[in-house]
Amino acid sequence: MPELRKDPIIGRWVIIATERSKRPDQLKPSALGPAEGECPFCEGKEAHTPPEIFAIRKSGEKNKPGWHVRVVPSIAPFLRIEGDLDRRGHGLYDIMNGIGAHEVLVETPAHIGNIADLAPEQISEVLAAYRERLIDLEKDSRFKYVLVFKNYGWSAGSGRIKHSRSQLIATPVTPKRVKEELVGAKHYYDYHERCIFCDIIRQELQQKERIVLELDGFLAIAPFASRFPFEVWILPKKHSSDFTDSGPQHRIDLAKILKLVLLKLKKGLNDPPYNYIIHTAPFRREKHGYWKTIREDYHWHIEIIPRITSVAGFEWGTGFYICPLPPEEAAGFLRGIEP
Repeated sequence: MPELRKDPIIGRWVIIATERSKRPDQLKPSALGPAEGECPFCEGKEAHTPPEIFAIRKSGEKNKPGWHVRVVPSIAPFLRIEGDLDRRGHGLYDIMNGIGAHEVLVETPAHIGNIADLAPEQISEVLAAYRERLIDLEKDSRFKYVLVFKNYGWSAGSGRIKHSRSQLIATPVTPKRVKEELVGAKHYYDYHERCIFCDIIRQELQQKERIVLELDGFLAIAPFASRFPFEVWILPKKHSSDFTDSGPQHRIDLAKILKLVLLKLKKGLNDPPYNYIIHTAPFRREKHGYWKTIREDYHWHIEIIPRITSVAGFEWGTGFYICPLPPEEAAGFLRGIEP
């Protein structure tokens, strides 16, 4: 019989459609995209991108070869950094200028498509670049939040160029999806005086049904109310609200588990398209009115979503998600994959 499961953080209901359940080998990724064009992200092609904003280098000058990780502005930004917000009303509607930042983080000088195929040390440098950009963008008082995300594969929105890269977008408002987590976490903390994410970690470690991997202070789980088959969350076991609080060893440990989880998905699901996103606490400035307990009640994490099913009319109309594979089965399958 199908199950309705409630996400304990934001209260969203998910249908685990057991009667439509498919074996992992029946879930196939979407078709490949169009042929790849010339890559502007490879080392030696620096003139093919806008001038770099930030880079981790072994040698060389700015906008020249010799880099490990390189950050450049998007050539087609959703939001632009120049100008004022000019928030205003239009009758009952709110409007503001499309101010923000949209950057591309090129994760390797070599033409490699999947971050899973990079060495942990290289992935750690990618994570260091995320941190540096978050710290820098926090200095801009117009911004409330920065979302770091990756699109891998055509159906996940990566575009034609198969060179490993991530993006970040800074916004002048806190995204609704993040705000739902923030509010849910605070409500739980107000009642229990504990972090809900920490309680989830404790319960998953006790039950061991939905654990994908536990490694060096991090836990990878298939969440209880998974929206999608093989959805995986990676959480630090030690409480932390801000991704930027991570130190060098912490990033190396995170790089190791991130690589292993993505390799399990690659091997077990025939290299599926996926998205991952980093949810971290928003920038705290007094005028934004964030609560004093946010460091205690929120817990940063990475959400990985393989794109092997589609969202249709019922999901759009109701806000429900339909997942055709119980997370317990997904976690068991991924545990058995040797990367």
